[in-house]
Amino acid sequence: MKTLSLALALALLFAPAFAAQPPDSRWLDGMDLTFAFPAPSPDFPPEDNSVVKHLPGSSKEYTQGQIDDTYNPPDWYPEEHMPFPKVVASGEGKATPGCASCHLASGSGHPESANLTGLTAAYLLTQIHEFQQGVRTDPRHRMSEIAKGMTEQDAKEASAYFASQKPRRWIRVVETDTVQESYVNDGHRRYLRPDGKMEPIGMRVIEVPEVPERITCRDPHTGFVAYVPKGSLEKGKDLVMTGGGGKTTACITCHGPQLMGVGLVPRIAGHSPTYIVRQLAGFQVGARNSDMDQLMKDVVANLTQEDIVSLAAYVSSLFPDKQ
Repeated sequence: MKTLSLALALALLFAPAFAAQPPDSRWLDGMDLTFAFPAPSPDFPPEDNSVVKHLPGSSKEYTQGQIDDTYNPPDWYPEEHMPFPKVVASGEGKATPGCASCHLASGSGHPESANLTGLTAAYLLTQIHEFQQGVRTDPRHRMSEIAKGMTEQDAKEASAYFASQKPRRWIRVVETDTVQESYVNDGHRRYLRPDGKMEPIGMRVIEVPEVPERITCRDPHTGFVAYVPKGSLEKGKDLVMTGGGGKTTACITCHGPQLMGVGLVPRIAGHSPTYIVRQLAGFQVGARNSDMDQLMKDVVANLTQEDIVSLAAYVSSLFPDKQ
């Protein structure tokens, strides 16, 4: 299996707007990373789309149906950001929904989408171009389709908008041996089951909302808690800081001492660990083929599933305090 370092960053942005199906198992060398590719559970409880929702400190109100309208996503706190460009607010037709519907007005996104904050406009624009050109793909081709529906002006405006949004503390990482059972809804979001039954976490990341009802409203002020196996943070730190004794290149070599990015290499600190794992799996399938992506092939070659989970856990636990 292959995995992280210089292009954890490169594998990180403007990825599929919704979680994809996992890569073919032959590419994963027997690993089970399906936890990072959440498909809707057969028994997920549906939302009542007619219920009107409110959030603290916002004068806005939306029904759940309006909240889930990808061509008119909610903007709970318009005073907190520059005016939406059209492509962020409503998209450009059927193939291109409003960017804020998946990445939120804040750009922080959810585990099933991507966090776009703390990245330069030039980097984001490059990722859109690579999706458009087929140099970068995703398993469901969701982001590929969206990017191809964007004009060059759309791409520039979306990149500039999300580059203006500052990173915030969004993920809380908790080490544990067991985790409450969970389900995935039709929006590919994972929630804890209310019956409280526990199960071994195994070698997985289980990432769920801190406040479920607010995440369902796509609240840009409320993030996630990620449960990871005990010992993951220490193991991940060793790989990030030293390369694990030669197993890989230390992530800080390219991403900087706080993993906030250097030059054309973007920040990786504070991203969703589920998203990081998913992107690494996609990288194994050859979903990234730019010149910069080629640098990752040897860097990620020797990492195990435990390494991948540990790296994702540690990187996600870091708050990007240099903004």
